[in-house]
Amino acid sequence: MRTRPTGRLSAQSLWHLPLSLLVAAAIVPILFALVCSFKSLQSIYGGEGLLSGGFTVQNYLDIAARLPIVQITLNTLTVAVIVTVCKLLTSILAAYAFVFTSFPGKTALYFVMISTIFIPFTVTMIPNYITVSRLDLFDQVLGIVLPQLADATGIFLLRQTMRSIPKALIEISELDDIGRMRTLWNIILPICRPSIVATGIIFFINSWNEYVWPTLILRSKENYTLSLAMQLFSSSEAGTEFTTVMAMAVISMLIPVTLYLIFQRYIMSTFASSGIKG
Repeated sequence: MRTRPTGRLSAQSLWHLPLSLLVAAAIVPILFALVCSFKSLQSIYGGEGLLSGGFTVQNYLDIAARLPIVQITLNTLTVAVIVTVCKLLTSILAAYAFVFTSFPGKTALYFVMISTIFIPFTVTMIPNYITVSRLDLFDQVLGIVLPQLADATGIFLLRQTMRSIPKALIEISELDDIGRMRTLWNIILPICRPSIVATGIIFFINSWNEYVWPTLILRSKENYTLSLAMQLFSSSEAGTEFTTVMAMAVISMLIPVTLYLIFQRYIMSTFASSGIKG
């Protein structure tokens, strides 16, 4: 039986220390929010330890009494699903066109499109706001979704995946007189399924957590998303209902965290493989 050298084992252990600190830095705030969501405001400010004293679900009951939380959650889910589906559809079609078709200016168009990743949201916010205003889409789901029908990051990730597919498969389908859409559906999509799932999860989480754009568009509480509902419990005038905010945070992160934990290996593999080909 082989044994690893002590020096090599120690070197690996040293790498684990900073990684463990990073993991702790990411997990501790989540655990803190979870524990505080089951504590009363008096117990938090009264000096009790987080794990001592009683726990209560009153914060969640207060949220349900003061807000249509089920409707707000459905609003958030609706926006996230529509945005994710639209972005995936446009990303798949655009990536397929950039990899498996030829047209004048393809390379230049691709790099111009990719450059939009580096444009800050504040640059496009005002033009999008004016567009939504003229279309009279304030306080509607469509007003949130309309500026988010495509995403250059998704096109980049899926293009990188499709570039690894042998061109021979496409050439064979062309020889067999198989149409492009059938080739995409029967050949390309099954191969790219892990990357599509990972990209979809990224789109979903980003849309679920979005705050600034819904703040500009939505007006009534019935149409709020979870990120907007959270700020109702915090104001500079009346202070912060700390434990209630923590309960809202737990509700807000429950679905995204669950999805990420389920599909994390797809997400990691997608980002790892995206830099293989330029």
